[in-house]
Amino acid sequence: MEYTVKIMITMIVYMLAVIGIGLAFARRANKSSEDYFLGGRTLGPWVTAMSAEASDMSGWLLMGLPGVAYWCGISDAAWTAVGLAVGTYINWLITSRRLRRYSEKAGNAITLPEFFSNRFHEKNKLIMTIAAIFILIFFTVYAASCLVTCGKLFSTLFGFGYVPMMIVGAVFVLVYTIIGGFLAESASDFMQAIVMIVALLVVVVTGTVAAGGLGAVIDNAKSIPGFLDFFGIATPVTVDGVQQVVDGAPQFGTAGSYGILNIISSVAWGLGYFGMPQVLLRFMAIRTEKELTRSRRIATVWVFISLVVAVFIGVIGRTLYPTELLTSSASENVFILLSTNLLPAVLAGLVMAGILAATISSSDSYLLIAASAFSKNIFQGLLHRKASDKQVLVISRITLLVITAIAIVIALDENSVIFTIVSFAWAGFGATFGPLMLFSLFWKRINRAGAVAGMVGGGVMVFVWNLLIRPLGGVWDVYELLPAFVFSCLCIVVVSLLTAPPSEEIEKEFDEVSAGV
Repeated sequence: MEYTVKIMITMIVYMLAVIGIGLAFARRANKSSEDYFLGGRTLGPWVTAMSAEASDMSGWLLMGLPGVAYWCGISDAAWTAVGLAVGTYINWLITSRRLRRYSEKAGNAITLPEFFSNRFHEKNKLIMTIAAIFILIFFTVYAASCLVTCGKLFSTLFGFGYVPMMIVGAVFVLVYTIIGGFLAESASDFMQAIVMIVALLVVVVTGTVAAGGLGAVIDNAKSIPGFLDFFGIATPVTVDGVQQVVDGAPQFGTAGSYGILNIISSVAWGLGYFGMPQVLLRFMAIRTEKELTRSRRIATVWVFISLVVAVFIGVIGRTLYPTELLTSSASENVFILLSTNLLPAVLAGLVMAGILAATISSSDSYLLIAASAFSKNIFQGLLHRKASDKQVLVISRITLLVITAIAIVIALDENSVIFTIVSFAWAGFGATFGPLMLFSLFWKRINRAGAVAGMVGGGVMVFVWNLLIRPLGGVWDVYELLPAFVFSCLCIVVVSLLTAPPSEEIEKEFDEVSAGV
């Protein structure tokens, strides 16, 4: 009991520190909608990099990814990590500078829908509206995954019911986001990125020592068919979703095959970065594009270390606690299990704060971007174009309440698997905005009709592939992001070439951005 109380106190202190950051930035955040939603384009390179990656990875990094490795071995988790690491680097390398320059050139856009709309000089704001709707849909799902993380964390630690703990987490994130806006979110995300990577490193070192060293961990993993194989996958023997245990040993069947189609499907996660609003907004918010080189290096190193360690934590967990987590959903608690069993209370509290940090850093981003999509792009951009900044901020806060309420409903099922929820929302953003972002920045011939076709085609294909095609299995069992991304690209190219080219004014603006004018 005393141990749990110490963990709770440490986490409360951490949460108060986060709220303190929100209050410190609250006055500046409420000066204007640009300050609230984009921080006035004043982020430095370290804050840009660390806040982008912290908001990107979420509790999925500390719970979802280790859970996959614990449940079925390294192949699925590791190939996904490879795709994410490569995608992170390429996105920073080719997208960041051009987007920072273009977003300012295109009417000083402060949201992603506004950038796309301004890029094509829209008058009736169709692109802005469609983009805002997709952001609302997918970020509500994303926010739900964060609330699932909060619910699992608090209920596992303190023994309370999942639903009330999930709602407590939702209220905390909501209050914090309403208070501080983008600057508070980015500043706290910087701190939370540090907490996250420290938590990962502490747990992986402590866990390896407790397991008897690196050799003992690897030997145990090798004893499970397919567990340590990049081209195979472990298959837990389950009954009604629960892994069977015989004589104290978890039961595994013959190793499954993890072929080229599976690898391509997992690596395709990297495509999601080109359409991820919470990362793209950081590119738009940095002080100058020259600082993006340093940000890219910082972000790439952070992501590489974090992903490798997160996967290995799942392997260590299977060595130390082979029969503790017997469902795929429960396996996502492996990080919590290792922390609370191996660390002193205060240090365990700090590590648990790392999970909370990951969750907060993502959910506040998701809620803020979704709120801006409605208040700035639909309310002011479409319904009430003469709305004042004060009205926009009021509507944004109302939107935050509504989105959080919907996310709570989605997150009510405590058996939800964080990895599954995140993968769907990730595919949604990657396919809806990724191709459009790349073509908007690098292809002069893309026009408004092509942009609309690409967004709608990619977004709809995510649902079609996930719900109707992928369940067919076999060659169709491919992560929906890949086929939806390709389909979106085809829609953009075909429709753009079949319709009138963009105006001379749009082409001139594109050329100026390309030349760095």
